Amino acid sequence: MALNRTSRMVEETSLDGEAEYGNKSAIESHDRPSKMRRIAPPLYGISDTSSEDVSVDAKKLVELEAGNAIQYRTCSWPKTAALLFSEYICLAIMSFPSSYSILGLVPGLIFTILIAAIVLYTSLVIWEFCLRHPEVRDVCDIGQMLFWNKTWAWYFTAAMFLLNNTFIQALHVLIGAKYLNTMTNGAVCTVAFSAITTIICFICSLPRTFSTLAKLATASAFFTFISVILATIFSAIEPHPLGYNSGKTVGGVVQSGEPIVLAIPGQGTTFVAGMSAFLNISYTFIGQITIPSFIAEMREPRDFPKALWAVTICEIVVFGLVGSIVYAYTGNQYMTSPAFGSIGNEVYKKVSFSFMIPTLIFLGVLYASVSARFVFFRIFEGSRHKSSHTFVGWASWTAILAATWVMAFVIAEVIPFFSDLLALMSSLFDSFFGFIFWGVAYIRMRNADYGRGWWKHAKARDLITLVINLVIIAIGIFFLTVGTYASVDSIILNYESGLVGGVFTCKSNGL
Repeated sequence: MALNRTSRMVEETSLDGEAEYGNKSAIESHDRPSKMRRIAPPLYGISDTSSEDVSVDAKKLVELEAGNAIQYRTCSWPKTAALLFSEYICLAIMSFPSSYSILGLVPGLIFTILIAAIVLYTSLVIWEFCLRHPEVRDVCDIGQMLFWNKTWAWYFTAAMFLLNNTFIQALHVLIGAKYLNTMTNGAVCTVAFSAITTIICFICSLPRTFSTLAKLATASAFFTFISVILATIFSAIEPHPLGYNSGKTVGGVVQSGEPIVLAIPGQGTTFVAGMSAFLNISYTFIGQITIPSFIAEMREPRDFPKALWAVTICEIVVFGLVGSIVYAYTGNQYMTSPAFGSIGNEVYKKVSFSFMIPTLIFLGVLYASVSARFVFFRIFEGSRHKSSHTFVGWASWTAILAATWVMAFVIAEVIPFFSDLLALMSSLFDSFFGFIFWGVAYIRMRNADYGRGWWKHAKARDLITLVINLVIIAIGIFFLTVGTYASVDSIILNYESGLVGGVFTCKSNGL
């Protein structure tokens, strides 16, 4: 299951990245090594890594699947882009107006661009790592390789990986119930609506390859885009947001007067509120946990940056515009999260929210598939059940998916609120999978190329890049410590104030 540390099917110079790779003269001349070097022995399916062209190894892995009934490495870069679009262009976009209302419009937009840039950079680091180690199948393989092939590192990464994915599935169970409650005005117990959503998502999770899921991903991203554009337009054209001049106090804010839009955080904004808003923005961007899995199923991994750049540019434009415009027409007093709840016209609200149905289902499906693939491959690696249509293979795949969705259902009922669940997930898991891992990956790869102490002789550009990666690691630690504190404190305050229902409650969570 974990990396086989006894494997020595690689050149001795390639294994000793801390000692033999270094070359002081190469460092001083600022030359790159003649090849991208590994930081650890090969994993699965590669018997020789001496070739200077890493893509040869990737092609070998594609050739190994030739003739299999189920082939995994079949994604083109447009299909990978579709998977990324479906992951990022999602319901969490509608938490941006709320985040901007807390942080202020200017800091909100700055954080949006800053997080997008960090995620773009770290995603390219992941891509480089996967090119060096083309047999990597998921982030758990990377986790163990980064931390010197220690078995505990693999188990630690695997636990976080599965928990992160299950939390995201739970989020979509929660939002599915929220949608059904909104459409039916709470006609059925919320637990029942959550169960219905769970069953639908489970059925849609059954396809076993990303190439098949890419078709659903394209539809999901398209309908999500339509949904947020409609919500933005409806927020702008309706006379007033929901609750206008009602005089009610919601979350400590009195709903009265014209919408208040602030360029900077308002007076009295607490650290916990600001941190939660920042974490909500971060969660929407940080999806690097799936990137190794996507690259592992590409026919040509070198094409990955094409998909990445296309998605990043669209993210910044869509997130910034939707967040700003909806906030401008809704204001601080009338803001909800997701922002569909701030639309006053019931028809507008239900129409725009309804276009979100595909992503409410598909994004949870995508993460369920990533988790199931991780477990399934470990159990059936090298057997015919992995690559053929066998009863044992399909029964096991179905059982693994069912287990993940049952756990997601339980989590959704225990933490039944949207923004705080986003923030908790971001602080616990994005700290590692969004920041810490990839700063460490950069340092390990440079050590492999130039040897220990390379930074002592590096030029200014390389030193600046090293500092950037150290800052990225520090940001991850900040997320993990301060971010988790703020998220948990916010959850406690919401329970104490009665803003959310209890666990396994029938209380409607509709907008």
